[in-house]
Amino acid sequence: MSGQARMTLCAWAATLLTASALLPLVVSINWLFQAALLLSIQAGVGAAARRIPLPRSLTVLAQVLVTLVLLTLAFARQQALAVLVPGPDAFRHLGDLLQAGTDDVGRYAIPAPLSDGIQLMLVGGVLVIGLLVDILAVTFRSAAPAGLPLLALYSVAAGLSNSWLDWFFFMCAAGGYLLLLLSEGRDRLAQWGRVFGGAARAPGGEPGPSAPLRTGRRIGAVSLGIAVLVPLLPLPEIQSGLLDSARTGVGAGSGGGGTISAVNPLVSLRDSLNVDEDRTVLVLRTNSNNLSDMYLRIVSLDDFDGTTWKPSKRRIVTVPDEFPTPTGLGVDIKRAQITTRIAAADWYAQDWLPMPYPPSDVSVKGNWRYEPEGMTLVGDHGQTTRGATYEVKSLQVQPTAEQLATAPEAPDPLQGQYTAVPSSLPAVVSRTAREITQGATTDYAMAVKLQDYFAVNGGFQYDTDVEVGSGRDAITRFLRDKRGFCVHFSFTMAAMARTLGIPARVAVGFAPGTPQADGSVSVGLKDAHAWPELYFEGVGWTRFEPTPTRGTTPSYTQPESSGSTVPDLPQASRSAGAAPSDAPSASTSCSAVDKKLEACAGLLSPAAPGKGDSGFPWSQLFLWGPLGAAVVALLSWPMLWRLRRRSVRLASAQHAPSAAARRDRAGERYAEDIDVTVLPPVEVTSQQATRMAVGHVLAVWRELTDTAWDYGIAPDDALTPRKAVARIARLGQLDEPASASVHRVASAVEQVLFAPRPQAEPGLADDVRRLREALRSRASWTTRLRAVVAPRSAVRAVWDLSDRWTALRDDWAARWADLVQRRRPSGQRSG
Repeated sequence: MSGQARMTLCAWAATLLTASALLPLVVSINWLFQAALLLSIQAGVGAAARRIPLPRSLTVLAQVLVTLVLLTLAFARQQALAVLVPGPDAFRHLGDLLQAGTDDVGRYAIPAPLSDGIQLMLVGGVLVIGLLVDILAVTFRSAAPAGLPLLALYSVAAGLSNSWLDWFFFMCAAGGYLLLLLSEGRDRLAQWGRVFGGAARAPGGEPGPSAPLRTGRRIGAVSLGIAVLVPLLPLPEIQSGLLDSARTGVGAGSGGGGTISAVNPLVSLRDSLNVDEDRTVLVLRTNSNNLSDMYLRIVSLDDFDGTTWKPSKRRIVTVPDEFPTPTGLGVDIKRAQITTRIAAADWYAQDWLPMPYPPSDVSVKGNWRYEPEGMTLVGDHGQTTRGATYEVKSLQVQPTAEQLATAPEAPDPLQGQYTAVPSSLPAVVSRTAREITQGATTDYAMAVKLQDYFAVNGGFQYDTDVEVGSGRDAITRFLRDKRGFCVHFSFTMAAMARTLGIPARVAVGFAPGTPQADGSVSVGLKDAHAWPELYFEGVGWTRFEPTPTRGTTPSYTQPESSGSTVPDLPQASRSAGAAPSDAPSASTSCSAVDKKLEACAGLLSPAAPGKGDSGFPWSQLFLWGPLGAAVVALLSWPMLWRLRRRSVRLASAQHAPSAAARRDRAGERYAEDIDVTVLPPVEVTSQQATRMAVGHVLAVWRELTDTAWDYGIAPDDALTPRKAVARIARLGQLDEPASASVHRVASAVEQVLFAPRPQAEPGLADDVRRLREALRSRASWTTRLRAVVAPRSAVRAVWDLSDRWTALRDDWAARWADLVQRRRPSGQRSG
């Protein structure tokens, strides 16, 4: 293996070994196989460009273009021109995927589901790092700086992951870098001569490695050992915060039962509230007449360890045909079933399905699993809400204040699980909770007082610019400064409720959205919300709203609310005296979202299908036709160039008789042209005949070597013609007639190069054809196919173009210098 090929392989291996450190960040490893395949193609293009050889700048340009094509083929082929060529739509789609991946990174905790955006970031990042490593280590022959992009790639993984395998991935990355350095050192040392081994370690034994190699191995082993052992020392650790984002929790499962872990929806909640543009996340239509209670719940956080709230790891099962009755809901509580149809934005990729709580039935396509404790649906095998349209039937529970006040104590298992608080919780939390609820005799009364303290009479202000907070004193600072957003309010009220013995958890999702003129409700990023849920036996988990100016205060927490009526299901409004119609009104607009929701003909009614354009797409034909022809021409150019070059070379040899015959024939043609037979024949000078003979024979010789090259026998210009054909006959395993033919061509080359009076031998074109047939008969079908479709010798076209450009540049430089010299005054001297 050549030095460049070995360095290319080492750069490829070092990049993949370092990229393996990213494996703990996502739940699937499929992206690494895709990255390995694309990285192999990228490295292969670089190796081929260096073998031609192309200039360094063209080699880098070729690899960059191939990287763009590979990313387009893998992630944006539907938006690309002719599947491969990245156009404006493809770049726009890739940008949207990167933005979605950035949102997913902020939304999910580790390990995250492998969404399209995250996969693009992983694969694209590995390709970019691999390109930089290949350019530095192989193209520019400098392996040491190639460690910087490898270090950047590993630092991303090390900064995000908290896996017990981090030391192993570090050794993989360091081993890949050392392998790269060792390969470069071997090549550099080989340039000075042969590398001799050390003395034999035993009589008659093999010689050992040289002293520099042994020293290098020892230094590498010691460095790896120190790097692995130092992180194990007991060093101070930075603690996570009470209101900080959790790194564990729930997420995409793997199906077949199992547990769910890995997403924390609070990670990007504050960023969603502070966006400049309130992008629409969900559009819903419902038959409920009380939109103020239309909270869309994503997941609940029930594990409180004193530093953060996070979801527990729970079992997931197949989505049931009929959902069970919510935990704790009694038969005497008023309720109504409502139906809501929801459409998610194409860029919104959440692995939990936003739904009203509690759901009783869900109709959704895709791989979804059911988590019984929280009554939520979670995506399986990378399933997300991106572009999903689904229908949810849920219960609108309407308890009365009296029913909540007289609720019995919760069962012991639930009471113990949802009232647990760590000993590290600051004492000010429980002390403030007792002061606020002083005089309250029931859990319900204490819950209402806590809600009113934060939302009404406690002097708190809603402020999204406040940091989430870290450390055990974060909740203390919030109670002292009285400024924060929904995370602070919901976390603190839930923690206080637990200290009072009230089962509590935190729900995360969306507050009620904004009603639209067409009857739909738009839910935006700024509607992202968190609220506490408290448990009351006989009612179940009940929503409270402590955040001021956000959401709506539940009716059952207001003194004048009776809560004794059940809301009627509304009907689609129509004008008086109007007869029912299956068709939508002509004046009613039907947006794209309405069509997706199938709501153009009325509330929750399917829309009539529209008619497409049946005309022939001439404009697309005129646009894509020439582009497709150009792509086909570009792909077939090597084959066409090679066929043309072979035809010209062999035709020149076939019409190359001896010099004397050429002179006689030239005179005859001249006489025939003027129709006078008495004129003497035209004489071709000896010098012209010599040049013609040499040119014809050398053209045949070049065709012979190129034919062998197309079938895998690379030319060696250092050999004489006789030795070159002997090598072709040996490697090509030629039979006796074919071997005699190539030796005859070699003899003709030597004759025109060294004989006093060179003459072209007849039949040389047939000798080259005989060689081609012999090589073709012994080659595999893949070799024969490549010799025709992608011949190796077609690279000479690139060389010829480069030589012509150099000659043209030198010619213009000489012309410019001559022009400057002429315009200089005669008395002025240069220099």
